[in-house]
Amino acid sequence: MYRAEFEGLLKNTLPQTVLLYGDNSFFLDYYSKYYKDRLNAKEELLQHFYDEYNYEQAKSYLSQGSLFGGVNLYILRTDKKINKKELETLIESCNKNPNNYFLYLYEGSTSNAKSLTTSFSKKNNAVNVRFFEPNIKEATEFANKIVKELNINITPYALNYLINNLNLNLSLITKELEKLAILDEPIEVAQIDSLVYSTSPLSVEKMIISLFKKEDITNTLQKLIELGEDEFSILRSIQRFLQQLFLFHAYIKLHGRPNSKEILGYQLPKFIEEERASLAIRIKPSKLLNIYQEILEAEIDIKSSASANKEALLYGLLIRIKYIL
Repeated sequence: MYRAEFEGLLKNTLPQTVLLYGDNSFFLDYYSKYYKDRLNAKEELLQHFYDEYNYEQAKSYLSQGSLFGGVNLYILRTDKKINKKELETLIESCNKNPNNYFLYLYEGSTSNAKSLTTSFSKKNNAVNVRFFEPNIKEATEFANKIVKELNINITPYALNYLINNLNLNLSLITKELEKLAILDEPIEVAQIDSLVYSTSPLSVEKMIISLFKKEDITNTLQKLIELGEDEFSILRSIQRFLQQLFLFHAYIKLHGRPNSKEILGYQLPKFIEEERASLAIRIKPSKLLNIYQEILEAEIDIKSSASANKEALLYGLLIRIKYIL
């Protein structure tokens, strides 16, 4: 299952045996903490990280009841698959006692997780959850959840500004929201610029807008890379920007005018809304599709390339995008 389905499941029950894996390790930490907090399992807890895995110890732990009448929570975090027979025995031992819980946090390749998902199936009274890098909608939903938990007074635009400036990095978003919650005052863009984004004053989005206006972005891109932006975060940012332009174009075609509240779910400042609309009208959808295809191909090339070539491949992509525009 995916995260949304897992979240729905957690509202009604707490699965005893769970495999968590995928492309976003943030959720491995997040749901590990969730189980610890919900079960209040800080004392009666067994954790094995990577080479610490000990089958006999894990089996013994899950085969016995809690010494204090509470729960037994076993957390295994590793980038290697454990023996299938051992895994099946641990799952079976966990399921024999309703107060036992087993979380397997798998950090290995997603393509190697297939046999693990077979063990964590409904047949074994278990679930497996695969995580992906979040899109803007998912990141916004998660950020809103944190905002409610921390009771932060932040405008929708300021929250979206924070999310985009941190490139949908949920770990950073959570930490920065926790920091902003201490202010105990309404949060606007000014506070984010002052307290969050001061360490990286050059917005990727501003660079992308300059690119789509066919302006020179060489110096801006170089400074962004020096500040720690990697090639994949820049690619994802361009993809999100393209998606917004597609949505603006379709909405304007239907209604004759832009409305960012209806298009994106939050209200952009008027000048930004007009800028998006202007680009969406000026650039033909066929060109946007060509750019999207170029990005997908570049992503494959960058992933399979040596680290020294990644920056050159990114520059090559941006040159091709400018040519298409």
